[in-house]
Amino acid sequence: MKGGTVQINWHESKPVLTLDFHPLSATLATAGADFDIKLWSIKPSGSPKKLPVVTYLNSLSYHSSAVNVIRFAPSGELLASGSDGGELLIWKLHSMDTGQTWKVLKMLRSHIKDIMDLEWSSDGAYMISGSVDNSCIIWDVNKGTNLQTLDTHAHYVQGVAWDPLGKYVASLSSDRTCRVYISKPHKTKGIERINYACKHVISKAEQPLLKNSKSTKYHLFHDETLPSFFRRLAWSPDGSFLLVPAGSYKFGTASESVNAAYIFSRKDLSRPAIQIPCASKAVVAVRFCPIFFNLKGTNSDGLFKLPYRIVFAVATLNSLYIYDTESTSPIAVFAGLHYAPVTDITWSPDAHYLAFSSQDGFCSLVEFEDGELGSPYCLSKGNVSDKDNKSTLQTANNTVLPTGSVGAAVAESRKMEAEEKVDDMDIEASRDIGAFPSDSSKTKKQDNPDDMIIKPTGNASAVIADSWKSEAEHKTDDMVIEGVEAEHKTDDTVIEGVAADSRKQLPNPDCKLSEADKPPSSLDGIKPGPAEKTGNQLSSSKSTLVSNKPARKRITPIAIGP
Repeated sequence: MKGGTVQINWHESKPVLTLDFHPLSATLATAGADFDIKLWSIKPSGSPKKLPVVTYLNSLSYHSSAVNVIRFAPSGELLASGSDGGELLIWKLHSMDTGQTWKVLKMLRSHIKDIMDLEWSSDGAYMISGSVDNSCIIWDVNKGTNLQTLDTHAHYVQGVAWDPLGKYVASLSSDRTCRVYISKPHKTKGIERINYACKHVISKAEQPLLKNSKSTKYHLFHDETLPSFFRRLAWSPDGSFLLVPAGSYKFGTASESVNAAYIFSRKDLSRPAIQIPCASKAVVAVRFCPIFFNLKGTNSDGLFKLPYRIVFAVATLNSLYIYDTESTSPIAVFAGLHYAPVTDITWSPDAHYLAFSSQDGFCSLVEFEDGELGSPYCLSKGNVSDKDNKSTLQTANNTVLPTGSVGAAVAESRKMEAEEKVDDMDIEASRDIGAFPSDSSKTKKQDNPDDMIIKPTGNASAVIADSWKSEAEHKTDDMVIEGVEAEHKTDDTVIEGVAADSRKQLPNPDCKLSEADKPPSSLDGIKPGPAEKTGNQLSSSKSTLVSNKPARKRITPIAIGP
């Protein structure tokens, strides 16, 4: 495993607000405050110490304002992009003699303000979008029509998710609520029409106190002061659980709130089953790996009853955690790679790459070696459709696992749901692993400055503890790149000999509608590095996490009692 920030001119040094991998290839699409969508090819560098080679392919220009979200359709033939002002475009891939090109197919008009997030249905026929006009819209993509407007939120809708099984959609807003809508089709003149009704409004949870005392309720999510435009939530590829960011969890009335991501079991979407504590920065995005992996069988503390392992990434404002469903500690932690908030996450269809973007104008890449995340889980061949076989991953025993689509798992889950057994493999919420156990381990400075701040397996919790400690002191992890050092009032960070300028605070989300308050104006003082030419990539040397103080308590996912 290796990773770091790729120092190329991604979007004219302006904030990169979103990114997504094509579901059938390693083509990476990025978009941001320069109004353009750019396509990049990602290839291995061939060196164990160098990051993957990123090559510019093409630009898609049509939007007239900042592009906040892009998502490829499951088939890979369409691309949806949402921007400020309510523009929602559908792009179509065309094959020509000179190669493949993307052209605007249609514009979907209904939102009146900035679109923050969108998600396709598993069959690519429908889509849901969320906007700062406080609404979500269900779209018929083929007809380009608004099927239903969900306007129950009282503030910006900053994240939406579509259940792979098609039964639910979910939305997350800065009004401190997560809403889950259930599909209830209705017939009009004998024609069945899509319709979703609000089933759950998740806002507060009770905190049990001493015996015979009244329990108190506390908010589960951050309010509108969260310094991010996004709260990107996601369903697991098999639909067994929903992962929701922007959590703020309290262990008691006297304790401080802990930033967290919540896991909701499909069996009970009315309250979180597990909370995943993170460091002192809020969680802004989550994303699932599209590949399932075989169980390792080495950890008996797993909170999930699944026949396979699911890997997922959790991004805070300044760090990234990689978890799986078999262990309670993260697989790896990345921190200190960006000056400004992280905005989006995406996995390549073969799970070989993980990319995340930031408002500092750069993207970071994590590259996994073959088998590093585990051996792919072989799904039942009888349930794999021809569509699923368009992109495959060859395993050691010559079994074939579809990538870019988890159709087989979805098909199995749908069959189980039809038999009213879909929830039998869900989350074991009754396990009580208590509060954070103490951990006196320290994170030691590596002798080699090329050692990455990635802390895979084993000691990952100590890394989180140190990250929490250092953030509480308002310091970014010490990072040395190319052997150059510089002192800074808030963090000791140098990239390629250029000292970091004063870090400016992200504007309040309420100012999102003002063009003058867009992220570019908050990044004027940031110097991204000397190499700015498109396609030219610097070797992003590995950085080292430095700590001279004892680590705090160990952080592990907590099962919330009934």
